[in-house]
Amino acid sequence: MSITSAFAQTNSSSVTVQANESKDSLSAPPVLSNQSSNPANAASLFAPLTKSDTPKIYTKGAPSGPAEMDLRQLWNELKLNNPQLSSLRESYLSAKATVPQINAPANPQVGLVWSGMPVNSPFALGGANAPSPSNPGGGGISSNNSISIAQPFQFPGKKSLASDIANTNAEALLAQSESTYLQLGAQLSTLYYTALASQKQLQVLKESVLRLEMIKNVAKARYSNNAAAYVEYLNAQVAQSAAQADQFNVERQLSVSLNNINTLVGRHLREKLVLRGDVRRAMNSVPTLIELEDYAETSHPSLKSSALQLEAARKGVDLAKKAYLPDFQVIGSSYTPRGPFSANNGAMFYQLELDLIIPLYFFTKEKYGVEQAQRNQAAAEAGNISNRQQIVLAVNSAYAAYEQAKNQTQFLKERQVPQADAAYKVGLTQYSNNGQGFNDLLTAQTQLRNLEVQLALAESNLLQSQAVLLVTSGKEPF
Repeated sequence: MSITSAFAQTNSSSVTVQANESKDSLSAPPVLSNQSSNPANAASLFAPLTKSDTPKIYTKGAPSGPAEMDLRQLWNELKLNNPQLSSLRESYLSAKATVPQINAPANPQVGLVWSGMPVNSPFALGGANAPSPSNPGGGGISSNNSISIAQPFQFPGKKSLASDIANTNAEALLAQSESTYLQLGAQLSTLYYTALASQKQLQVLKESVLRLEMIKNVAKARYSNNAAAYVEYLNAQVAQSAAQADQFNVERQLSVSLNNINTLVGRHLREKLVLRGDVRRAMNSVPTLIELEDYAETSHPSLKSSALQLEAARKGVDLAKKAYLPDFQVIGSSYTPRGPFSANNGAMFYQLELDLIIPLYFFTKEKYGVEQAQRNQAAAEAGNISNRQQIVLAVNSAYAAYEQAKNQTQFLKERQVPQADAAYKVGLTQYSNNGQGFNDLLTAQTQLRNLEVQLALAESNLLQSQAVLLVTSGKEPF
């Protein structure tokens, strides 16, 4: 099913709307063949930044001329310049930067001991050079230097498992960021089609003004021929003025929608924007409900995130159990019996020490650490199930809304609008041929205008429902 669109031109100083010769319905953007205009996958948003890529400010200044974009290009702008997505990207890169830190070896400790102080020196620390039974001459009990290097080690497997958990959590954060990208994209699509609906309403109102101008001219001609009352001309003029006044409200709505789009995609609020679409590609084929459910359960970023969080929680249980295993520390020392204030009177010798860091105190910390990890795993499992149920339910609800919008649009387009158009043409023909029924003609014109506005809103709602349905299942709406 294809839907066509018309675009209107506003006189606002802050927005520009492109006019199109077609006027039947709303439009959706074309599929562009240019590689540079095709957006990458959601994950490409979170690729590491180079120095030249790092933005200093995410809201760009207003350029001199208007920008012309379709929905696909707006999504690409959203991906590159939205401040919220930029923040999530930096958070993901920050989380990834913790992985090599956790996996790196512990820092060694270097110690230097020196002794051999003069007798009664302030640095002798009491008995450093006092006589001893083994050395009654008072040479001191500590007359050597030592250098030691201590290197702590965790039990094999602890560091690698901890870094693996950190990496899994970072990937879960990436999946959450992709889900946020889709949610913001759904909001952008809604604003885009709302703006197109406003443009269509402007076109309908302008056509209504033209029809009322025709009715007004016929009424004036008939009045000149004494075939109609002057009040009919005045009523036509009042109806025409009312249609013109309605344009002001629609133009304001369009301006607000375009300002919101600019803000969402990281552009200046007052930056001019031209919405572009292809009337021949207004509606895309929508997969079946079963296909959308299957895709959501296997590819939705939110479910990927919850699955990764569950995986990290399970690894956390394994890491908590490894807390029962001891850690190590190796200390290597070298000694020389040469004090800082004495001559070398002996050979250098070495010492190697191996320490075990044993979990004591009845394994209290370790026992409750394992319990905490197991509780976290149970919570992650329940959250994963709940998230899956909510995603499937959301897909079903979005599909029902899409079907309802499609039926309403088809009914308006295929039955009500053609009937109202036929009634208006019959009324105009009869009235132009010196027949009666001015009020019927005016009523038919008003009914036609209202139904055309309803059709524009229904088409907008249909396209919004389609975009929300695809986003809910984890797809970009292209």
